[in-house]
Amino acid sequence: MSTGPVPTPDAGVAVPAEAVAPLMRGIDVLRRLTDAGGTLSLSELARATGLARSTVDRICATLAHMGCLRLDGRDATLAPPLMAVGNACLGALRVPALLGPRAERLADELDESVSLAVPDGDGIRFIHQATRRRAMSLSFRIGDLLPAERTAPGPLFAGAWDEDMWARWRARRAADPEDRGFPAVPPRQEPEKERFEERVARAGAAGWALDDQLIEPGLVALAVPVRGPGGAIACVVSVVSHTSRHTAASLREAMLGRLRAAVTEMEEALREPAPDGPAPGAGPDAPAPTGAQAKGPDAAWAAEAKQRLGRDFVESLARGLAVLTVFGAGRAELNLTEIAAATGLARATARRALITLEHLGYVASRGRGFRLTPRVLALGFPPLSRLTLAEIATPHMRALSAELHDSVSLTVLDGDDIRYTARVATSRVMSVNISVGTRFPAFATSMGRVLLAGLAPDARAAFLARADLTPLTPRTVTGADRLGALLDDVQRQGHALVDGELEEGLRSVAVPVRDLAGQVVAAVNVATHSSRRDLARVTDEVLPPLLATASRIEADLHVAGRFARIPAA
Repeated sequence: MSTGPVPTPDAGVAVPAEAVAPLMRGIDVLRRLTDAGGTLSLSELARATGLARSTVDRICATLAHMGCLRLDGRDATLAPPLMAVGNACLGALRVPALLGPRAERLADELDESVSLAVPDGDGIRFIHQATRRRAMSLSFRIGDLLPAERTAPGPLFAGAWDEDMWARWRARRAADPEDRGFPAVPPRQEPEKERFEERVARAGAAGWALDDQLIEPGLVALAVPVRGPGGAIACVVSVVSHTSRHTAASLREAMLGRLRAAVTEMEEALREPAPDGPAPGAGPDAPAPTGAQAKGPDAAWAAEAKQRLGRDFVESLARGLAVLTVFGAGRAELNLTEIAAATGLARATARRALITLEHLGYVASRGRGFRLTPRVLALGFPPLSRLTLAEIATPHMRALSAELHDSVSLTVLDGDDIRYTARVATSRVMSVNISVGTRFPAFATSMGRVLLAGLAPDARAAFLARADLTPLTPRTVTGADRLGALLDDVQRQGHALVDGELEEGLRSVAVPVRDLAGQVVAAVNVATHSSRRDLARVTDEVLPPLLATASRIEADLHVAGRFARIPAA
């Protein structure tokens, strides 16, 4: 491995002698990709990190083998499995699982965006976003880091800073007066209208704080702290609006009472004892992920990959990420012995990884215990948390289309129709010509039948009672009784095969895509002309790889949707 530069948390901080340099370099690559929005060319990564191109190639090959990024030609793109690292942090915090649903309800009640934030050094980092869909809406993502002095939560957190933290803040402000080190916010254009120290003092006395267009013109926010059982601030909840709807003063006048009432309920929830075992993440009924969804590869997997791939696999990077992912709900603090046992690493190896991660600020120690810090969310979570289901599915659909040389599509149910949200078309003289956004009657399509079969019994019965089942070709199945029986078969078999019912000569097979709670949220299909494959060949040649593709889409969706809301498109 190259002995090129390695990242340090602060200028002038010495790297511990036992730090693992390859792990530090791998994390630097992940940070650079995150700050760039999730994609960079390998050459750009080499320039950004100062590493040799060969070193960058090996790091990216390792991350690709782990599923944490995709290599597409000369580009490296972060992939959803990397979110397991951030999920470990959010699960360990407990706050997103407990308070996230309450933040969603508050956003619905107020018809404004609501955020939950925690401190990260002299900045604040978002751990939950409940946003309103508007032309002008909040664009921050889970995991984004903002300078404390340009936010509403910042003054509330800064009230607990000691002199060392204030000194770090002043040094950072002097070195980066325009906030170029915070990619999530626009550069500072104007000097502060009020000293941050004065805002901190006022927020401490009032118990709330305002952001009056400090991040950018037009954005206003009101923040109130949520305190844990010991009285310390567990997080800060903010209501965010636009000056087209509120001034900072009118936002405080209209929202402060309701925000405080919501905070009282949140604090009561935090006083409840933590349940045994992993807590649900995305919602109150969502099961906890298991296996690869819950944690990264262990030592045995990394050793096998190293033996198979040789020098192209950076084993110490895989081990370091495995250490991060052993934390989670019910595992907020672990000692060295527990971490070594969970990862299968030797104690000495786990200890060196922890020393490295603590030096970089991703792990904090207290006595013999170790905890993740919110900085872990900087490893890919912000860009990945905004992925849509269509974006998650498309790389897998592209691989399937290349394997079968047929078109692959993803749809969702939209009323009584299916709506195409992603599509990978094959290049043929005679091919299926459909674009994203196209709608077809659900009852006559393979994907529609998969989606209808996934409905609750009452919803399916209501569809059969109201739907217009006018035949589209002589082959179209009509009649509520016949269609209902077909949907029962689809639900039992796990796939739908339609031959010439939407259009003569068009043959397709579809399977469901299920979310973390097991609900059918989309369908993926392969469509072909009847002259290419008969029904038996579709079942034998197309269905198995289609099912495998759906399984891979679901695996990514389950990791990505653990704490983030994944829209269909």
